[in-house]
Amino acid sequence: MIMQSSKKYKGIIIPTVTPVTQDFQLDEGSLETMFANFYQHRVSPFILGTTGESASFSNPFKLQYIKAAGKLKQPDTFLYAGISSNCLDESIELSKYCLDAGVDVLAATLPTYYTLTESQMKQYFEQLAAKVSLPLVIYNIPATTHMSIPLHLIDELSHHENIVGTKDSERSDERLQTSISLWAKREDFSHFLGWAGRSARALIDGSDGLIPSTGNLYPKLYSDMLAAVSASDTDKAFQLQTLSDDLGNLYQSGKTLGESLWALKVLMEEYGLCKSYAMPPLQSLPDSEKEKLLISLHEILNKENIQL
Repeated sequence: MIMQSSKKYKGIIIPTVTPVTQDFQLDEGSLETMFANFYQHRVSPFILGTTGESASFSNPFKLQYIKAAGKLKQPDTFLYAGISSNCLDESIELSKYCLDAGVDVLAATLPTYYTLTESQMKQYFEQLAAKVSLPLVIYNIPATTHMSIPLHLIDELSHHENIVGTKDSERSDERLQTSISLWAKREDFSHFLGWAGRSARALIDGSDGLIPSTGNLYPKLYSDMLAAVSASDTDKAFQLQTLSDDLGNLYQSGKTLGESLWALKVLMEEYGLCKSYAMPPLQSLPDSEKEKLLISLHEILNKENIQL
């Protein structure tokens, strides 16, 4: 079933890498280049998420980043920002700065230090949603939080006036299909998939949008995929899915999450989007690994006759 969504929050959202200089300062020039690339291809930025290494940055750094991103936001676009923290008050304070800086939508994972019961999960998001002044997206990512937010709990929270959607990065076909059956027809609640391997399938079946890390390198791939699905061209959508898989495997396969974030920056550096520096505790891999990445990237792009 190919659905045309009229929801407010939908489309392609890029979980933006955080560009840093060699001395680990925000690289505002690269940020401007990256945002220009996003807007050229009609996708929205989501700063301070997992791909953005948000857990590695101090609050002063985050405030600088939010301010810089707010200045770059174009009219009639949405800017999403992560406010995840193990401290509820810290997330609330960050949300206030987001509001002042022009952020439109917030996203938050569960706190990650303690294993939480379902009741604690629900109360946490209710407490957070009651205290922030912007719409909130519930972000489910067991790979980093080591907890999965049950779908029935998200569905209960979806009726809170300030909770407008969920980003789900859990790799489960059953969960994906259940999510779509729950929320595809809900005008007040949006489902975004953070599992790039099911991007085309999710859009075709009725998900409201995608949040793919590969979009940092090649945002056009996903705006084209969304356009293909909207035009009922499923063959093209799945062709683009294959390309998405090839590019994603290039920097993710055989690597930890942290290593893959460095590798993604290496690919972006090749096209002048940002430098490949990662924030500690993440580190660069050897130059030999960098060379292999770039050789494989050019093989993929040459095979597909693509110019980034």
